[in-house]
Amino acid sequence: MIELKNEKIAVPIVLFAGLIWSFGPLVVRYMDQPQLVPWQYIFGRGLTIFILLNAYLYFEEGFNFYKNYKKIGKSGLIGGCGLGTAMISFIYSITNTSAAITLLCLAAMPFFTALLAFLFLKERITLNVWISIFLATIGIIIMAFGNNEKNSVVGFIFGLTSSIGFSVFSVSLRWRKETPKFTTVSIAGLFCFIVASIVIVIKGQPFFTNSYNSAMFSLHGTLVCLGMILYAIGSKAIPAAELTLLSLTEVIGGIFWVWLPIFGINEVPSTNTIVGGFFLFISIFYYSLIMKWNKRYIALN
Repeated sequence: MIELKNEKIAVPIVLFAGLIWSFGPLVVRYMDQPQLVPWQYIFGRGLTIFILLNAYLYFEEGFNFYKNYKKIGKSGLIGGCGLGTAMISFIYSITNTSAAITLLCLAAMPFFTALLAFLFLKERITLNVWISIFLATIGIIIMAFGNNEKNSVVGFIFGLTSSIGFSVFSVSLRWRKETPKFTTVSIAGLFCFIVASIVIVIKGQPFFTNSYNSAMFSLHGTLVCLGMILYAIGSKAIPAAELTLLSLTEVIGGIFWVWLPIFGINEVPSTNTIVGGFFLFISIFYYSLIMKWNKRYIALN
């Protein structure tokens, strides 16, 4: 992997990684009735992520890249399954509610991570972090009250489930830091591929829909991989506090693209979503400021 030490170069790289991820919701909105083929989407996206990440590892490490799987351990399996669950929940969330609500639920991930780390890793939660969690909770409750339609509530619940799944992945990396991160993400893609295959076989559905949708499924998987690789390169030179702020480009960009009229989606966030999102952003900003003394570096290997 490229060793990047210059923070001035790393910052735009991480920003660009978040920007790439932010196009995910727009890709889903361009799909042909994705709510009718969720398992084909999960199958295609998972397979794409698994193939591309293993190809990247092969070019980085040569044929011996497969030895990374021997280092996975329990933490890698739990993290991969957690991330896979997050990926599965994502499609059910975004096809049942607005992209803004799905993305703002994902923005709460740092706080779910803090709670899980407190429960399972016995990591202490400071008063300032509890304040951040409280503000984020207010925002989530406001968004929840703004979702009165049945399907929208389902989407909101799956959005939170996706956020918790990502948090399980994050906590698994803290549990055993030597676990190969890219390989864990690859396990997540394999998890999605296997689960989707089982469900599709049981339901007697085809593995592939029309060629257009199949291409969009793969495109979304490709965006995930490209963003992950860029994030990994840039994150080695940026402290955790700055990364928390920089990662907001995915949430902000994702909401903006589906609203921007030029893309033809015109998905305008509701008042409750805007107000709840404001509380969530305040909590994340505050969380980032109090973490500025934390000199640990987050890096994907």
